[in-house]
Amino acid sequence: MSDVFLVFLRLGLTSFGGPIAHLGYFREEFVVRRGWLDEREYADLVALCQFLPGPASSQVGMALGYLRAGYGGALAAWLGFTLPSAVAMILFALGLTHYAQAVPAGVLHGLKVAAVAVVAQAVWGMARTLCPDARRVTLMTVAACCVALAPLAWVQVAVIAAAGVAGLALLPGRELPSPEPLPIAMRRRIGLFWLALFAALLMVLPLLAHLTENPTLTLVDAFYRAGALVFGGGHVVLPLLQAETVPRGWVDAQTFLAGYGAAQAVPGPLFTFAAFLGAVREIPPTGWAGGLLALTAIFLPSFFLILGALPFWAKWRHLRHTQAALAGVNAAVVGLLLAALYQPVWTSAILRPQDFCLALVAFVALLFWRVPPWAVVGGCGFLGGVLG
Repeated sequence: MSDVFLVFLRLGLTSFGGPIAHLGYFREEFVVRRGWLDEREYADLVALCQFLPGPASSQVGMALGYLRAGYGGALAAWLGFTLPSAVAMILFALGLTHYAQAVPAGVLHGLKVAAVAVVAQAVWGMARTLCPDARRVTLMTVAACCVALAPLAWVQVAVIAAAGVAGLALLPGRELPSPEPLPIAMRRRIGLFWLALFAALLMVLPLLAHLTENPTLTLVDAFYRAGALVFGGGHVVLPLLQAETVPRGWVDAQTFLAGYGAAQAVPGPLFTFAAFLGAVREIPPTGWAGGLLALTAIFLPSFFLILGALPFWAKWRHLRHTQAALAGVNAAVVGLLLAALYQPVWTSAILRPQDFCLALVAFVALLFWRVPPWAVVGGCGFLGGVLG
């Protein structure tokens, strides 16, 4: 298990570039260099994690750790890959909390402008892949309009569910050849236990949080639901987290976007943005306790889902209806991200012509010049300070 932790810790310290880059790093490390599994098995794991809600690259890491060393290996893989960026985000949150006056306002505004470019790039790339025809573009547009007009957490969940139903009715699914089963020793009844636990917490936590009004339970519920309902991973967590935190007064919109911009400059999974939000929020628990609690809560659904789905994947993957529903959901999540690009990202960051020009240059640098995200974020922070 220690070898799993150490190799994922090294990846967590060096894996810049987002989930697609992470999957490339994983393939090079575990298929090419170490031979922990072959190309077909790795491709099947990636397909499973793209199908499930949650952060795909982190889920692939958990599955690789489980295949290597069981439950302890899954936990070690997650810890190694996640802790470096989580610690960096909590430290950034504490710095903003205690030394906000020492950070030039222009630098923080530059981070918000960087978030505009990053989210715009994500919308562009996801739309090209997930909305290739008129029906899916229509689903994307309807989803974006619904969420923009009613930016509430339950509306986003309802839009995702409705898009799945629309996908079943409107989009053609295709039968896929059933893959060979992955080398999983877990019995299906154990998989059902993990899936039932995932669903039980998704239903029970909101009820307990409402009845007790306990701030700790409320935090766990908000971040658990965000981790459970994010299809598309990565940047798509932005609208759900914004709807859960900013309207409640946990963080203000300016701090939210500054943290999101900073999250692009650290290696590892983007979901560690949750650690920043838990640490910086104005209602206890805050600081290290709030950050680690939010981090655990947002990743917990991924553990339950990946462990629950592994024994069933060979059967689920080839079903035509599964493909159609997932296509509808994917089109809708592009719409959610498009709505978030407008509010709060654009409306909070683009206040003058200089902001628009900086965001445009950053977008071109990411999409066409292939500048690394951490360099774009650093450049926006520096130029924001200069312009400020």
